[in-house]
Amino acid sequence: MEKSDILFRNLGIEFSNLGTGISIFGIDIAFYGIVIAIGMVCGVLLAQWQAKRTGQNPDTYWDFALYGIIFAVIGARLYYVAFSWDEFKDNLLGILNLRTGGLAIYGGIIAAVLTAIIYCKIKKISFGLLADTSVLGLILGQVIGRWGNFFNREAFGKYYNGLFSMQLNLAHVGGDYTCSMDTLNARYATRPEALKAITEIRNHTQMIDGVKYISVHPTFLYESVWNLLLLICLIVYSKHKKFDGEILCLYFAGYGLGRLWIEGLRTDQLFMWNSPLAVSQVLSGCLVVGSVLFIVWKRISLKKKKN
Repeated sequence: MEKSDILFRNLGIEFSNLGTGISIFGIDIAFYGIVIAIGMVCGVLLAQWQAKRTGQNPDTYWDFALYGIIFAVIGARLYYVAFSWDEFKDNLLGILNLRTGGLAIYGGIIAAVLTAIIYCKIKKISFGLLADTSVLGLILGQVIGRWGNFFNREAFGKYYNGLFSMQLNLAHVGGDYTCSMDTLNARYATRPEALKAITEIRNHTQMIDGVKYISVHPTFLYESVWNLLLLICLIVYSKHKKFDGEILCLYFAGYGLGRLWIEGLRTDQLFMWNSPLAVSQVLSGCLVVGSVLFIVWKRISLKKKKN
């Protein structure tokens, strides 16, 4: 597999000759998939730990994970494909190729929530309690899973040359950054802001040791750190929650708030069809507002019942 350096020069950190995966018996296995798998396993283990901590049966969460993970991956892929249809319309078999990335977390979250609702109805258990416990594992999976984007050299942000700037080999990122300007202009004819951001990155290419690099925001890192802080806050607060389902709502609000600003830094956003609106920003904003309003309404309702 192709290898190149990933640099954080202003931090004095360098990942030398880093590949995108490993080869076992002639079969290429992407680091992206390995990282996602590790995130899933760690997420289930955390959910089990939380279940024990709150007096639940931990085995419930391995059982639910067998369904939740499968449908979450399917949902994440379908969501990505739906908003990137031009990429797949002439290569339908490419939809099945997950090794190079192309999973949208919001699609996975939607599918996981729907799966949880159905699972709870069948098993006759509380959706709110299962969701509050499972969502902690989901966040840990996101904390770890975002590093798959690091290995894939994807999901990065706009041009940036500050303290946390990340330098990527131009030849390795390819695509929008090596094609002709005519191709780029045609590709982003309806998305002028994205075109402007990509062009700025191209115009600030750096030559380092005879190799061309782009310098960008490491948005995968921002989101991983944001999610880690959110996870810690929710674990601490979980013993003080006012109702089942509150941790899920706080996750939606907290994650949505972080994604709202981080998504604005990215250059590979998925957009609403024939629209300049980034679908993740729209959905994030709705989640923040909707979750906060629901928590306020629920708490007011609980106070009225007590009185």
